This record gives sequence, C-alpha cells and structure tokens, in this order.
Amino acid sequence: MGNSSVEKPHKSFGLLDFLWRLAGSLILVFATYNPTGHSYIHWFKNAWSADSLGAQHFFVGSLLIAGWAILLVATGNSLGKLGTVIGAALIGTGIWFLAQLGVVQADSATAITWLALLLAIGLSWSHIWRRLSGQVEVADND
Repeated sequence: MGNSSVEKPHKSFGLLDFLWRLAGSLILVFATYNPTGHSYIHWFKNAWSADSLGAQHFFVGSLLIAGWAILLVATGNSLGKLGTVIGAALIGTGIWFLAQLGVVQADSATAITWLALLLAIGLSWSHIWRRLSGQVEVADND
C-alpha cells in the first residue's frame, strides 16, 4: 500500500449549523439570566434569601459554569482577543444605539440575545472565515 495522502473534505457549514450554535448559546445565556425572573440567577437568589440553598443549586451552577467556559474559550480561540473585543464593542454599541432609537430596552431579553449572538458567531467563526476567504484556520498548540 502506497503512502497516499487523501485529504478529507471539510463538512460544509450552512445556516442550520449556525442556528444550532445560536440555539445553544441562547439556552445558556437565558438559563443563566433573563429579565422574566425565570433564570438560574433568580432561582439562586430566591433560595439564598429563603436560606434554602442546596446541592441542586450548586450542581446546576457548575453545569452553567462549564457551559460558559466551553463557549467563552471556543469564542476566544476562534475570534482571538482582538476579535472578541471588536465583536463585543459592535454588539454593545449596537444595543446602545438601538436603545437610544427606542427600538429595544437595554435591560430587555432582546438586548441579552445579542450576547448569545456573539457567542454563536465565535463558535462558528472558523467556518464562516473559510467560506468568506477560502482559508482554513488551524490552531497549533505545540
């Protein structure tokens, strides 16, 4: 058998792939906090006030921390520090601008959704970049 190097084709990345990443980001963001009062932060604060914190609160909190760590590390690796700062600045000033126009309220679920959008873009950026530029990004961790 010869030493043939057959390159595996890259799985195509489409809108559905991005929407799955966005859905996962939305679930994490809104499970952690949302203005409706039904979130981990509210659940934890209510249990704290009632002096009824239990293992379930810390277990769910640990799951959320793990989810945030995965998404933030993936976003940071994909966009880099500068890209993450630029993305956060664009989203933050976009929310501010839309709030000034009266389109959204800064403390609304719509504003919080933008954070999930940044995370979804960060999770998808390598695929998006490959589509836009034709270049493949490779992380060298040696």
